[in-house]
Order: sequence, then structure tokens, then C-alpha cells
Amino acid sequence: MRRLLIGILLLGLAACGRGEPPPPDPDETTARTIAQGDLVGFRSDNGAQVWRGVAFAAPPVGDLRWRAPRPAPAFEGRLEALESPERCAQMTIPLDQGEGVEAGQLVGSEDCLYLDVYAPADAAPGDDLPVMVWIHGGGNTWGYAAQYDGAQLAEDQDVVVVAVQYRLGPLGWFANDALRADAATPRDAAANFALLDQIAALEWVRDNIDVFGGDAERVTIFGESAGGHNVYGLLASPLADGLFHRAIVQSGLTHSVPIDEAMETTQARLGTAFDAAPTAADLRAMELEALFAAYEPAADGRYELPTMIADGVTLPPGGIEGALASSGPNAPVITGTNRDETRLFNLLDERYARSWFGVLYTARDRDFYDVVADYQSRVWRIRAVDRPATTMLEAGHSEVWAYRFDWDEGGRVLFMDLGFLLGAAHGVDIPFVFNHFDFFGRLDSALFNRGNAEGRAALAGAMGDYWAEFARTGEPGRGGDPARPVWTRWQAGGLLMRFDSPDDGGPAEIIDGTDDLSRLAADLAVDERLEESERCAVAAAVAEWWAEDGAAVSAELGC
Repeated sequence: MRRLLIGILLLGLAACGRGEPPPPDPDETTARTIAQGDLVGFRSDNGAQVWRGVAFAAPPVGDLRWRAPRPAPAFEGRLEALESPERCAQMTIPLDQGEGVEAGQLVGSEDCLYLDVYAPADAAPGDDLPVMVWIHGGGNTWGYAAQYDGAQLAEDQDVVVVAVQYRLGPLGWFANDALRADAATPRDAAANFALLDQIAALEWVRDNIDVFGGDAERVTIFGESAGGHNVYGLLASPLADGLFHRAIVQSGLTHSVPIDEAMETTQARLGTAFDAAPTAADLRAMELEALFAAYEPAADGRYELPTMIADGVTLPPGGIEGALASSGPNAPVITGTNRDETRLFNLLDERYARSWFGVLYTARDRDFYDVVADYQSRVWRIRAVDRPATTMLEAGHSEVWAYRFDWDEGGRVLFMDLGFLLGAAHGVDIPFVFNHFDFFGRLDSALFNRGNAEGRAALAGAMGDYWAEFARTGEPGRGGDPARPVWTRWQAGGLLMRFDSPDDGGPAEIIDGTDDLSRLAADLAVDERLEESERCAVAAAVAEWWAEDGAAVSAELGC
């Protein structure tokens, strides 16, 4: 998705004063022994047990760059798992300014295949608690495990939470003939090295999670945005069979890039760094700065490279969509989107919004701002929910549930109304799932305030309960609360759970209806918020995100 990282610019509002706290003291009650050796963690403020920075694979450096993960080495002495690992190598974005790093800098390390584990306060080895493995988002080019604090989710829901890091950008997604010819194992011939990292993390969970109180036979993978895309990738990957047992996709898409196209992209990028076709040894000796310079993002923040490749190793030649259509997924699935996904991105587009000092924003035309986001976000839902859910159903896989996240009660900063400008935007669901609202930095105090605290608590409780019930049993049911509605499976006519605050009909209610491009075009043709001359402009705005879908809408409108 070519504009995804632009939206994170908004979080520049958060850019000040989130310094790294000193490491906590080890707590001997968290001492454990796993295959790699002895380790000790610490207690979170809520009492949950935490182990940070545990290696699940050998560092993919030197000759292991662009190879499948190798087993993690034994610890040297007892590991004090107290500090967050270094993030995987990536280019910084404006959000990183809160950590004192300017945007556009190369940070992180290739030695980054680590995970964090969160367990309830009283969890002990052999407790067989459900396990929830989080795969972070960030366009598959940015992000890290420490952004997500799983302590509250673990304690609230009596689950073990694991947050995983994986190779990003060209280190994680890279198709090249020379590397494939140099493969030492069948998996080395892959192009989706990041997906292999996630599979290796799941293998580590299978082999070790019982020591932390988790049940290796009840593993749920969940992720948002690119993390959700990766969850779909794992659902389609034959290499992941048996490593997890349920999957939750939050705002994740299903597109894949053919291997030949991905190789052409790699060749075009490398042409700026090498005079002749590089060998595998040349590539593995390449300095990180030179590699990332070949993929330097455009001025608007776009960072374009194939990030889910139908490589015939991790994914079949038909990619994610082909796998879902031919055999369905390999586990029960919850999939959903946020009602106002693209408002996060449109807020930073000067065609739709104006800014003061790059911090305060208002819509140029409220109706047009509203309409553009509505139709773009509906296409996001069609691509992430309606199409894949229906495809899975038609493939004979009935264990699919769908949702829409509608919370839009964000507060105000002076004249900037976040409830309208952001609404239920991309990423706003994450703090509700984790029940942890220290997420967006300084923006938190405006977005999540006293006025919406009661409704937030009710909604976070409901979402956490449904997510955890699914992790426990394989069905979300009533989220463990007999007073809540049963979350009904996806059907041919479309059924989904709508999550919102109690004041707006929530925290959870079942609504009917599916969506497709024909319905969308028909609605756009008669939308009373628009002048006739504006309808084709909205279709063009859809095409900026998804050219094929936007062209189809334009054709139905006669644009």
C-alpha cells in the first residue's frame, strides 16, 4: 500500500520527551529455564511477568543475511531479559523524533530477531494458558516489538502474550536470482525472509512457551496493518501449518507480488549500487547504508518495495489470494477493519486538510473530507474483509468472523476535533485490544481523555474479551459474558460485529450486510454530500490507493 507510512507523520504530534526509562530490576520469581539456557525477567507495574529481548533465532548477519533463520545460540550465562532489543534495521519516520532521532535516519541492527513475553502475575510452567503472538505493523518497513505493551492484556485475559520482531524493508523482503542459486537449504531460496522470521518465532513458541505458562496447542497469531497482512501470509503458508491454531487480522490486506515482478524491482533498485549483476557474496557484503539508499523513500514518505512475494517457498505461486481460494486458510479467522481507516492519511494531505505549524489541522471542506475517507475506507474493508471472507467461505472454510471498529470519540486540541478528523482511523483499535492507552505519545492526552474514559473502558473490555475467548476456544462466542451478543460467523450476505462505545450502540452489536464495488459506486452516484462534479474526484481518490478498484468505480460512474 503505497501511502501507508504517510499517516504515521500525524504521530509527529507525539514527538517530544518519551525517553527510555532505566531497566527494571530482575525478579527471581520470573526465573525460568528454556532450551537456550536460564533467564530471568521482571514484574510490570500491574504485576504481570515480563521477559524482554529473548532471541528466537541466530543473528541473520554476514553469510546469514537473506537466509532462513538458523537456531538461536545458547545463552552465555543467565540471560537477564530486562531490556527491549534493538529494533530491526529501518529508516526512521517522524514518530521517532520522540526518541530524539530525526526522520530519514538509518537505525537499528541486523541482529534483531528477538521477542518479548508477557504472562499473568501468577502464571507458572505447565499452566496451559492460551498464547497470543503479536505481529507488529509499520508497512513491513518500520516498527518494533517494544511499541506494544502486552502486560495488561496478559493480566486482564489470563493469556500469555508474545511480541515478535522480524526483518524489515529490503532485508525482510528481497527476491534475487543470485541468492536463490546460493541457497544452502530449500527455505533459503525464499524471498519473504520476514515471513520466515515469524515462522521461526512460532517454532520457538511451540518449543518453549510451556515454561512461561502457555499452551503450545492454543496459539493465536494477531497483527494490525502490515502485521495483519503478515497474518494472512501465515494463513496461506504451508510452512506455518500446525504452528498456530487461530488468527486475527486487524486492517490487513491480502495482495501478493509475483516473484518475477519482485525480482525486476530488486534488479532495478540494485542497478544504482552495482555496475554489473551482483553475486550473492557481493550482496551479503553490501553496507546497510548502501542497501537502504537504493530503496530511499520518496519525499512524501512512501517506501515502495514488494512486501509479500509469491516465491513458491513461503507462499504458493498464486499468493495469498490463490491459497485462500484453493484450500482456505489453515486456521479459524477473525478479520476486520476500522470504519475510517484513511482519515489518518488524508489529514496530512493538503488537498483535504490545512495545518497550522504542522501540528494543528482542520478540514478544508468537511463534507468532501468526510466523503473521500468514507469511500476509500469502504474499499479497504472490501479488500480486507468482504472479499477474503467470502473467498474463504466459498472454499469451504466456515470458521470466519468479521468486525468493524467504529469508535470516534477522540477529544479536541484547541480547534482541532480529533473525533471528526481521525474518527475510527487506522491504528486506533490497537490500544483497545491491548487495553493500554499509552500508545500515541503526547497525542494520547487529547485522543483518550476523561470524557471518553468510561466508554473506552467498556469497549476495551469487550474487545479484549472477544479476542481472548477466541484464543481460548477457537470461537469468539459472547466474549465470556452471557450479556453480550453471540458473534455470528460470516455468511453469504455478510454479518459482522460492530465495536463502539456504549453511547453509540456498543460496545458490541451484530450488523448485517456485505459490501462490494457495485454497491459503493451506486452509493457514490447519489451521495447528497457531493456536487455532481465531485463524484469522479472521489473515485479518483480511491484510485490513488487502489488503481484497479478506483478504475472500476470510475467506469460505473461514467467518469
